[in-house]
Amino acid sequence: MPFVFLAFFYFLPLFANFQMAWKATTAEFFVATSWNVISKPIFFTFWQAILSTLLTILVGFPAAYLMAKFKFRGKSFIRLLTTIPFIMPTVVVAAGFNAFLGPSGWLNVLLQQIFSLETPPIRILNTLGAILLAHVFYNSTVFIRVVGGAWSQLDPKMGFAASSLGASPLRVWQKITLPLLRPALFSAILLVFLFNFTSFAVILLLGGPRYATLEVEIYIQALHMLNLPLAGLLSAIQLLCTLLLTILYTRLSRRKSVALTPRDPVENERPVRTWQERFFVIGTLSYMIFLFIMPLLSLVFRSFFSLESGRGANGLTVNNFKLLYFQELFINRRESLFYVAPIDAILNSLYFGLVTVGIALFLGFLAAKVISTQSRWGKFLDPILMLPLGTSAVTLGLGFILVFNRPPIDVRSFPLLIPIAHSLVAMPFVVRILQPAISSIPRELKFSARVLGASPWRTWWQVEFPIIFRATISAALFAFTISLGEFGATTFLSRPEQPTIPIAIYRYLSQPGGLNYGQAMAMSTILMIICGLSIFLIDRLKLPNLKEF
Repeated sequence: MPFVFLAFFYFLPLFANFQMAWKATTAEFFVATSWNVISKPIFFTFWQAILSTLLTILVGFPAAYLMAKFKFRGKSFIRLLTTIPFIMPTVVVAAGFNAFLGPSGWLNVLLQQIFSLETPPIRILNTLGAILLAHVFYNSTVFIRVVGGAWSQLDPKMGFAASSLGASPLRVWQKITLPLLRPALFSAILLVFLFNFTSFAVILLLGGPRYATLEVEIYIQALHMLNLPLAGLLSAIQLLCTLLLTILYTRLSRRKSVALTPRDPVENERPVRTWQERFFVIGTLSYMIFLFIMPLLSLVFRSFFSLESGRGANGLTVNNFKLLYFQELFINRRESLFYVAPIDAILNSLYFGLVTVGIALFLGFLAAKVISTQSRWGKFLDPILMLPLGTSAVTLGLGFILVFNRPPIDVRSFPLLIPIAHSLVAMPFVVRILQPAISSIPRELKFSARVLGASPWRTWWQVEFPIIFRATISAALFAFTISLGEFGATTFLSRPEQPTIPIAIYRYLSQPGGLNYGQAMAMSTILMIICGLSIFLIDRLKLPNLKEF
């Protein structure tokens, strides 16, 4: 069933993309199409991905060393803090930087009020700097987790032995630490580059019309210009690039750095001793807190406070704390016939999220069950399930439009296509969470239950399911969070009268007026709180010890 699901809803849309790309290779098409339309987004996609990755390395490397080597108060909170940005929907990240550094952001408002300025002094939106800053915020946590996790498991005795033989700290780093870290380092760099390469919402909301990556250009050509052949060609180019990057990442991630003696990461942590170490820890924590907290706090701040231009002494009117923007989510202020209440978008997202959980859990459990048997089918299915992770959501959305355009499965009248698309993205994560839990079930427990007369269903319900229960809840929360924040494919599949939260946020940010901006901030805050609670619960859910059963 998982393979049939992938064949119909993944491979068929991909084939339609390649078919459309093949139609775009005709001579007439290239004569009518400017080469600049194709080459410019390709060049900018690679350029911004390279710059974003380099900046992420500069920001993430000190933080990875801090999390791997030092013990300090509040470390568990900082570790959780570095997880939240990655799981946050990209549209929330973009809205957070808009609330922090945008024309109506609190930092610009504060500077205008202090210095009596009439125009915002910080104009970073619609620039390359805004894109790079948001990418660093979004992907630094990946680099910190991958490199810091590998660093914390290296055996320090190797470094001590080299130092006792006269090696300097620099030589220990060059000859011992770096070679052992190299597989994890390359994997983290490739993963960050892949996320930057397929970035969509950040470019669309913070980059403006001057900057268009392959993702954004596919969106523009398909939905705005109605040029499906060019969109298909760009989609095929991007798909080939992402698949090559995914294959390279998979090969590098298999090369694990092995310490001579397996160690608990906590054993490598040491307290801060010298003033140099104290300066390093304080400085690194300061910029981590500023980078990871300020955009999200700005989002919450701007959803409760109205900071609008006025004719006061400082040129601004700062209103007190209130729930105006949250209350406006329920009101059709302009009494428009085509109005869709923001609260309806929230309900749509919750509905799609629950359907996604059902599909992803059902198919993910079947796939994890097959993979855990180590059979030929399991070895064949495992890499195929990971393919959607290397496929752009925009490419997937375009493929759905090309394939599912007539009854009974029509994009215009079959709303279940949205949770199906979300399930394609969520299912690999569900499998990766469930498969280790299923593999850990001792076969003796199942055999004992069968010997005592239990049916296969009762054996699963009373023996296997209690063991994988927490893993199932964790997988469900992960799938639900992914569905809530998915933006790329949903832009192609959602109907105007049935938007999701990210689509509604994008609409409100695209419209002028303080009320629209405040409602976008309020909806982003709601989405951030839901995702934050989900991650908190996932972090609290540990796989149970078999002795409990």
